[in-house]
Amino acid sequence: MLEEKNDNLQNADGKSALESLEKKQTTAPEKDATENTIAGISEQSLEQDSQRALRSIDASNAEESEDQTLKERHEIPMQDYDSLSMVDLVEALNIIAGSDKIMSVKEHVDEIKKSFLAKYTHFIEEKKEEFQAENPDSTEDFEYHLPLKAQFDALYTTFKNKKNTHFKSLQTNLKSNLENRLAIVEELKELINPQENIKDTLKHFNELRERWKNAGSIPKDKYNHVWNNYHFHVENFYDYLHLDREARDLDFKHNLEQKQKIVLRVQELLNEEDVNKAFRELQDLHRMWKEDIGPVSKEHREEIWNLFSDLTKKMHDKRELLFEKQRELELVNLENKKQIIAEIEDLATIKVHAHSQWLLQIEKVEALRTAFFAAGKVPSEVNEATWSSFKTAVRNFNSFKNSFYKEIKKDQNENLNKKNALVAKAQELQDNTDFEATTPIMKNIQEEWKKIGHVPRKFSDKVWTEFKAACNHYFDRLNEQKSENIAEEMESFDKKKTYLESLREFELSGDHKIDLEAIKQHIENWKNLGRVPHARRHIEGKFNKILDALFDKLSLSKKETDMMRFTNRLDNLAENNETRKLENEKIFLIRKIDEVQNEIFQLENNIQFFANTKNAKKENSIVLEVRKNIAIHKESLEVWKEKLNQLRSLNQE
Repeated sequence: MLEEKNDNLQNADGKSALESLEKKQTTAPEKDATENTIAGISEQSLEQDSQRALRSIDASNAEESEDQTLKERHEIPMQDYDSLSMVDLVEALNIIAGSDKIMSVKEHVDEIKKSFLAKYTHFIEEKKEEFQAENPDSTEDFEYHLPLKAQFDALYTTFKNKKNTHFKSLQTNLKSNLENRLAIVEELKELINPQENIKDTLKHFNELRERWKNAGSIPKDKYNHVWNNYHFHVENFYDYLHLDREARDLDFKHNLEQKQKIVLRVQELLNEEDVNKAFRELQDLHRMWKEDIGPVSKEHREEIWNLFSDLTKKMHDKRELLFEKQRELELVNLENKKQIIAEIEDLATIKVHAHSQWLLQIEKVEALRTAFFAAGKVPSEVNEATWSSFKTAVRNFNSFKNSFYKEIKKDQNENLNKKNALVAKAQELQDNTDFEATTPIMKNIQEEWKKIGHVPRKFSDKVWTEFKAACNHYFDRLNEQKSENIAEEMESFDKKKTYLESLREFELSGDHKIDLEAIKQHIENWKNLGRVPHARRHIEGKFNKILDALFDKLSLSKKETDMMRFTNRLDNLAENNETRKLENEKIFLIRKIDEVQNEIFQLENNIQFFANTKNAKKENSIVLEVRKNIAIHKESLEVWKEKLNQLRSLNQE
């Protein structure tokens, strides 16, 4: 029954349906090729264009007739899913797949799946290349788990199950609807019976038309076949109604009015800005024309049909023009993507020799990748090739980048060995109690660590944690020791403050030797009181001022006074561990010795000059002054040398 053909349908005279239609020339779509030839070449071309437009709509209607949710379709505008990231694609799938309008979202889900899997495959390929680059000698199989992929699979499986349930139900309904429609056609055949009352027959005919209108969707491969059979028997019945011409004419008039309204609506749709929306409504109007509205009188039949088909062709042409514009945009997108691919290919040939430079190159490629995905659709026939070229360009860049990191991996392993050696050294010293000797070593270790380059990423955290723990352990102990020292230094400060008050009351006896020994004893006592905090060292200056005043009261030579003050100053610097100041003092003394020696050399040269003159035997006042200066400088030189010797002796101790 499902395979019934047109030529098996018999009319009341025993002739086939097709023969009757050809004989009666019922509608424009059933005109044969002979009439087109007679109409001429231009008319034939126009007719072919019109027929092509009609076939396009018929094919769409036939395909959509399977879907019971036809009115739900096209409500969601199609996005450029290729431009979205994997995260955004999963979010889009989560929203769309939750809809119960399966046919409305099916194409969206298919596009999301295609875009997501393409990006996921590309992502996994990159991760595999990175793994192989970092582990060239590894025998482990590459594995990478992306939680986002599991989320996508779960959402897609949920949608697929809903779709399968929908289509199972749909197929059952389609089969049932097909059987109902074929049964209606069979009943239409039986209406042409002269023995029945014409009014009862017409009532039965209207009931069949109403049943047909509500019969529901059928399989798309049966759509045109079943409709043609139905249409033939409806036309045949109207011809049979010549026995009741008044009723037939009224129905013809009503049908003509309905079709004229459709024509007017199509004329309005030609001005609709949203061409796709207008074309979808045109499909519905074609369905109404064919299924819901009966035939018109022969005198209007061809005219109204030609008007409708001409308007359909205009809408079809308008839609084709839209497709052409979209095609032009896709070609522009294609050129943009080709340019992006070329730029990535260029980056895969530029050699850089530092990690920071590679980071800049990687940023450029990432920006180009983002631009590629945002560039929009390209013509479908080159989509796969364009995507393949893009993947190849990115893969080549990654291989080029990985070759650099393979070369520096050896350096990173050497850096790891150096850092492990520093870790071992720091761990060895972390419990040392000789803080004065160990602290500079630990600081040097930290400086060396900073100078060492990168290590392999998988060892980076471990080696840093071990090194940091050893250093923190040592310096925490050092800080504890410093806290204890500060308490001792504050105690020394309090003692020196008290001692300073008592020293202010000290009076010289007048005996040079006794007073000198007393001052030396005060200096020794002061030293034995210990170091004071750095912020309290101003008390040393107060002590030195009292000493200076006492030295001034003693009848000491300038040299003795100078050396005692110098000795006291050196002792203070040494006591407070002022290593840098001691070194600066040494540099100052060496420089002063050089200056005095140069001055003596210059003065002696001047004496030699005067000795070679005519009046050399008689020294004038100038010569005597020069000799006096030489003696003063030599005395000063001895003092500077003695200070330097004393400083060097202090360093040796």
